[in-house]
Amino acid sequence: MVDPRTIADFTATLPNGEAISLADRLGKVVLAVNTASKCGFTPQYAGLEELWRKYGERGFEVIAFPCNQFGGQEPGSAEEIADFCDANFGVSFPLMGKIDVNGEHADPFYEWLKAQAPGILGSKAIKWNFTKFLIGRDGKVVRRYAPTDKPESLEKDIEALL
Repeated sequence: MVDPRTIADFTATLPNGEAISLADRLGKVVLAVNTASKCGFTPQYAGLEELWRKYGERGFEVIAFPCNQFGGQEPGSAEEIADFCDANFGVSFPLMGKIDVNGEHADPFYEWLKAQAPGILGSKAIKWNFTKFLIGRDGKVVRRYAPTDKPESLEKDIEALL
């Protein structure tokens, strides 16, 4: 059965704890990424920022969801995470509050993303930091990318949706 929901049916939590609707992302191409500041893939923040700056005016948005579930690689507070991302990578795209992407307390938005775009061999669990989900203007998940997929390798898919 096809899940009729879209990104508009979910909320995200800002670093200050305020819940916001993701409905305003409908009509945009969105890349949702679970991130961590102390991971071997952390330099991908630079590539994500480059995509955001290159395509943002055309209706593309990156949304980062810090997560500490993989090797304790995101131990900081929301303020520490934001300061790190700004100081080291000049991140200007939205950083949400820290969430769980797997397990009993997994964020509902991430439960939906995983169900819409399973990983290798149909696995739903997020395997590591910097797993990426591309969402089309219609609010539906188009594709899941592995942590090893560098942001610049997604450009062709992003351009096709813009």
